[in-house]
Amino acid sequence: MTNGCFLWEISKKPVPYPAALTRMQTLARDIRADEAKERVWLLEHPPLFTAGTSAKEEDLFNPHNYPTFEAGRGGQWTYHGPGQRIAYVMMDLHNPHGEVRARDVRSYVHGLEEWVIRTLATFGLKGECRDGRVGVWVIDPATGLEEKIAAIGVRVSRWVSWHGVSINLNPRMSDFDGIVPCGIREFGVTSFEKLGLNVTMPQLDAALAENWRTVFGSTPSALMPLQDE
Repeated sequence: MTNGCFLWEISKKPVPYPAALTRMQTLARDIRADEAKERVWLLEHPPLFTAGTSAKEEDLFNPHNYPTFEAGRGGQWTYHGPGQRIAYVMMDLHNPHGEVRARDVRSYVHGLEEWVIRTLATFGLKGECRDGRVGVWVIDPATGLEEKIAAIGVRVSRWVSWHGVSINLNPRMSDFDGIVPCGIREFGVTSFEKLGLNVTMPQLDAALAENWRTVFGSTPSALMPLQDE
């Protein structure tokens, strides 16, 4: 679907994590069989923690006893909850997509990072990547501290991607205290709201759509609401 129309969908209600996993797996299978379109799925989850393939038991504290799930993606522990924009990307990596080379997982992950960085720049935030650290990072101008604003975790099954990115718009920041986010103890987590930016979820979604085209070379469809379960 290179340079074509990429299907964009949105769930208006929080999506339970098991339902999201099932839907992503089904879509990845159908895209591989050329029976479904590639897509970006925008959603929020209820409060929960997910474990990547490198997650360590000692990095989970979970004082509120939120549900925990095996994600099947790369990475370590991640928090998801209201106020965090999740963008799951189901893309066929057999063919090049804009700046992303065919059958190149590193190029794909770099594309996701660049997508988030350009989206943050829309709102005057300078996002950066760090060698050896997962996610996209910003410097808090008030404190000078480097903190993570977006997490990235992917899985590729027979060259079709699933999972994706999570961007902290205005989640309850204390919920991140239930884990060592992505196994990184030395640095904190931030959000648009914590940085003093009053950005709405629709504004963030619009920026994600606009910057998608420049990185991945395809035009987002009109945002299609899903019939939420």
